[in-house]
Amino acid sequence: FNSLNHDMTLPEFKFIWYMEYSHRMWGRAVGLAYILPAAYFWRRGCLSPPLKGCVLALCGLVCFQGLLGWYMVKSGLEEKPDSYDIPRVSQYRLAAHLGSALVLYSASLWTGLSLLLPRHKLPETKQLLRLRKYAHGTTALIFLTALSGAFVAGLDAGLVYNSFPKMGERWIPDDLLAFSPVLRNIFENPTTVQFDHRILGIASVTAVTALYLFSRKIPLPRRTRMAVTSLLAVACLQ
Repeated sequence: FNSLNHDMTLPEFKFIWYMEYSHRMWGRAVGLAYILPAAYFWRRGCLSPPLKGCVLALCGLVCFQGLLGWYMVKSGLEEKPDSYDIPRVSQYRLAAHLGSALVLYSASLWTGLSLLLPRHKLPETKQLLRLRKYAHGTTALIFLTALSGAFVAGLDAGLVYNSFPKMGERWIPDDLLAFSPVLRNIFENPTTVQFDHRILGIASVTAVTALYLFSRKIPLPRRTRMAVTSLLAVACLQ
């Protein structure tokens, strides 16, 4: 307010305050939804030794996620002398917070589905092993694309170029490597961050499409085929 947003009204401040407050309260509710049932089932002896390790890891991830969120918000509240830029959280901490959330969500979903649905026992053919490796690689690519999106958000990089497929009038913008050293551009140059996110997004959709086409050549259970088809649909929608 002192350095930039002089005209902010109290209702406008209340709006962003309640957004942050609701996010924190929701996060704490998620933590209780994990930890309280975990303690109950643990005490009742319902958990096997491997599942106990899984539950501890998930509860640890929930606590770590909250800590990381506080650490991220803290970076946006630090006083920066002689700076009149828009107050923002660190893009590095934002990406870490998002990445941790994705790991937590994926691990929770995987654990839940492992308990609800029996694992398919399929013959370990060369094609199936290749499909599994390709699926893992596609997962890693999608995860990297999501993390690059956090850098776009943290730097407001989406506001630099709003045309597609070209960026302005060029396929490769002039200021792609404007920062020195060169490695800084990947994480701190808004143009490069947006460019990378576009490339990674296109690569992710291509990889998911190729995964779907490859899966059509292999005899798979109905559940697996539905999962691959759903992945393609969601990738196109995204």
